[in-house]
Amino acid sequence: MESALVGGELVAGDVSVCAGVVEAVGLPPAPGASGVAVPGFLDWQVNGFAGVHFTDADASGFATAEYALACAGIVLALPTVLNTSVDGYLGALDELAHYRASVPDSGLLGAHLEGPFLSPRWHGAHDEGSFHHGTPDLLTALLGSGEVSMLTLAPEQPGVEALIPALVDAGVVVSIGHSDATVQQCAAAQKLGASAVTHCWNAHRRFAPRDPGPAGWALSRQGVTVGLIADGIHVAPEVLALTFAAAPHRVALTTDAIAPAVPGSDGPGPTVGAPMRGVVVRDGAARLADGTLAGSVATPSDMLRVLDAAGVDFPSAVRALHAPQAEALGLQPWSLLPGDPAHVVVLDDAMEVCQAWRHGRRLV
Repeated sequence: MESALVGGELVAGDVSVCAGVVEAVGLPPAPGASGVAVPGFLDWQVNGFAGVHFTDADASGFATAEYALACAGIVLALPTVLNTSVDGYLGALDELAHYRASVPDSGLLGAHLEGPFLSPRWHGAHDEGSFHHGTPDLLTALLGSGEVSMLTLAPEQPGVEALIPALVDAGVVVSIGHSDATVQQCAAAQKLGASAVTHCWNAHRRFAPRDPGPAGWALSRQGVTVGLIADGIHVAPEVLALTFAAAPHRVALTTDAIAPAVPGSDGPGPTVGAPMRGVVVRDGAARLADGTLAGSVATPSDMLRVLDAAGVDFPSAVRALHAPQAEALGLQPWSLLPGDPAHVVVLDDAMEVCQAWRHGRRLV
């Protein structure tokens, strides 16, 4: 590498790793070396990738998607399970548990459950028939696998707010999304342990001057991690810049990717099967027949280019691809400082991924 983004600063020279951690930075680069090393990416909302739906994936599918994610620079990810029956959620969590047990060094972490405690008013591309009121028994069943790292919920729905303390006690990041909650309801949920908003500006109560809803709550409250889809489709450039300005160091970028997402491509085909039937990818946007956005086919490289055009500086954009997520999940941080976990991605001049490493092991 010619340079590295170390602790948010560009440093000339190469990076060396040893025993899974960053050993040194600023080393003389090898002849012909190129690219910039940046901290590896963590995406905590990936519905699918490389033709694989995480809601109905098996071991082979997990492995396929995990490699493709690494090719996109995503060295750690929370496979997202959504829009399914209770048995579907439980089956997906069981499959993930088996896969992670068989692949101890997997970059797939515990699941992000987007549902089933969501608002029918803001269902987005989800089938509202899959939604449930909050009940302790259902929550106990979902947590029983031990594979849940994050859960998106609508705290205003019947019985849902009461579930938050149990989720927090189980080490689950509670995020507000697909919700009609007022700012007061969001604040009440935060007191119980809710600490994030899922894809800010999308699929929740709209921001208004006297009724700012989840976006106003998230942007104005310290300690809230602000999920954001920066694919150039979900959120306008001006709002992307506004979000970074309002919540510096708290923006957690996510692709919200669905199965057709593939590095360097709009995907393998025009349609998506279960769990979100009828999704069509056209001109880089994934939509239902009625025009509703249904996740994205963006990669981190796409988002870096979008943010660059929106005026967000490169170090801030890269930081938003790993640091807030790691902090919220309680993971050891990595910023390419000596001693940090060696999660490393090398980008070329077009911000495409050339190499990816996890714990010092080259993946791509």
